[in-house]
Amino acid sequence: MAAPAEAKVPNPSGKEGQEGANVDKIRDILFGSQMRDYEKRFARLEENVSKAVETLREDMAKRFDALSGFVQQETESLSQRLKTEKSERSDSLKELTRELKEASKMLEKKIGQLEEQFADGQTELRSKILEHSKAVMNEIEKLRRESAAALDREVEALRDEKTDRAALADLFAEFSLRLKNGLELPEK
Repeated sequence: MAAPAEAKVPNPSGKEGQEGANVDKIRDILFGSQMRDYEKRFARLEENVSKAVETLREDMAKRFDALSGFVQQETESLSQRLKTEKSERSDSLKELTRELKEASKMLEKKIGQLEEQFADGQTELRSKILEHSKAVMNEIEKLRRESAAALDREVEALRDEKTDRAALADLFAEFSLRLKNGLELPEK
C-alpha cells in the first residue's frame, strides 16, 4: 500500500500544495509507523491467505482425484454386479419359462381329467335328479289326492252342519215381526 503522501497528486497552485504537503508530513509523523506496521501485517496476511488458498487448492485437487478414483472404482464394481445379476436373471427367466411350460401341460392334463369326471358326474347327477323328480312328483300327486279327499270330506261335513236358508229366513222374519209388534207373535 502506498503512503497517503505518495498517493496524493500535488496541486500546482502553490499555497494549497504547500499546505497539503504539510498536512501529509504531519500525518506521516503521527500515523506513519502505524501505517507501515499495518502494511506489513496486510502483506503477511495476504501471503498467509495465498498459502492457505494454495494448500486448500492442492488438498481439494487430491480429494477430488481420490473421489474421482473411488467413483470410477464403484462404477466399475456396480457395472460388474449389474452384468452378473443380468446373467443370473436371464438364467432364472429361462428356468421359470421351462417350469411354466411344464406346469401348463400338467394343468391342461388335469383340466381334461376334471372335464371327464364332470361329464360322468353330470350324467349321474341327471339320472339321480330324474329319479328324485319322479319320486317328488309321485309324493305331490299322493298329497294332492289326499288333500282333495280331505277337502271333500270337510265340504260334506259343512253341508251337513249348515243351517237351511229357508229355515234361517223364517227365523229372521219371525224375529223382525216380534221387534215390530212389541214382541208379540202374530197368530198363524
